[in-house]
Amino acid sequence: MCRKYIVGGRVQGVFFRASTRDAARKLGLTGHAFNLPDGNVEVVLCGSDEAMQRMAAWLLDGPPLASVTKVQEGAVDCTKPGSFRIG
Repeated sequence: MCRKYIVGGRVQGVFFRASTRDAARKLGLTGHAFNLPDGNVEVVLCGSDEAMQRMAAWLLDGPPLASVTKVQEGAVDCTKPGSFRIG
């Protein structure tokens, strides 16, 4: 199962993507975290329901330097990736 999240606020230039990758890997999740041109970050997570729920809760706060103001969750149709990438 995979889900997509659009995270808004102060989430670029504050190690959000790298921190997301590290947290996702600890939970055994794969996917990606990419900066979007509008200043948001797109996060796709694939893995167990429990791990994705824990990661979704983490996204509401993010790393210490981030200031998350919104998280939009939605379905995504994708093949489960073998790792977690940032870009």
